[in-house]
Amino acid sequence: MSCINTILETMQFLVLFIYYYFEAFVMIFFPTHKNVAGEIVLITGAANGIGREIAIHFAPLGVKLVLWDIDEEGNKETIRLAKINGAKEVYAYRCDCSNRKEVYKTADLVKKEVGDVSILINNAGIVTGNKFLDCPDSLVEKSMEVNTMAHFWTYKAFLPAMIASNHGHLVSIANSTGLHGTSGLAVNFLWAVGFAESIDVEMRGLKKPGIKTTIVCPYFINTGMFDGIKTKSPRILPILDPEYTAETIVQTILQEQLYLVIPRSLYVITALTNYVLIPGGFRPLLSLANCYYRKVIEQDNPG
Repeated sequence: MSCINTILETMQFLVLFIYYYFEAFVMIFFPTHKNVAGEIVLITGAANGIGREIAIHFAPLGVKLVLWDIDEEGNKETIRLAKINGAKEVYAYRCDCSNRKEVYKTADLVKKEVGDVSILINNAGIVTGNKFLDCPDSLVEKSMEVNTMAHFWTYKAFLPAMIASNHGHLVSIANSTGLHGTSGLAVNFLWAVGFAESIDVEMRGLKKPGIKTTIVCPYFINTGMFDGIKTKSPRILPILDPEYTAETIVQTILQEQLYLVIPRSLYVITALTNYVLIPGGFRPLLSLANCYYRKVIEQDNPG
């Protein structure tokens, strides 16, 4: 009997695998775009950089924008630009996302003044190009708090309402270093990616198909966060334009795509470096891909 069950489960897996593979293939050519009018979109790290650009691209879509950042003046400028681009309702809050109590307090204020957040975009982050042993303990702690732990607190604050209504979208903006370690602190983004994936699995287990997840892993973006970073191979791994990156992120959210890795060349590198069952003859290729990825990430003053 157990043998029959194993065969049936295997057949079920194969059928579902083929179905979802075919569905994903079709979606490449005929993507769907959901209507987000009336949704409450919260963006952390919205005062500048990619957070501001995302807000600007959401502005004409009829959403209510909620901006979080510690830079109040930057938030005001994002409000101005969002309204120029068509936003009708924009709310800004000063919030240090690394502070759990402050996240919960500000989240309660948002729920009271705006409503339940239905699209949560965890964008706030800090980056250092220093080698691990050159990073002071305070920087290590702060990067963990902002790049990883902040995601825990915002999910805890807003996910319960999404579960109750079986409606929501969780967006985690990490970095491609979360797929390929390039420094000791890259683990921050690795954890952020793994956490988002695990919550997505939890939602599937709870049978909450209305709660979507999008995990974004871009290469370095031409914003203040990545000042001093350059690439040796701009044609293969270019420093990304903020406006193009934000537009691509918003389109990916509207298409309810689970993963976004940009530029597209990173899909190939990721496939090579993460494919465990590579025959011995291809291991040099795997090592070459890993080494190449690490070498193209150069700083103006390394270390």
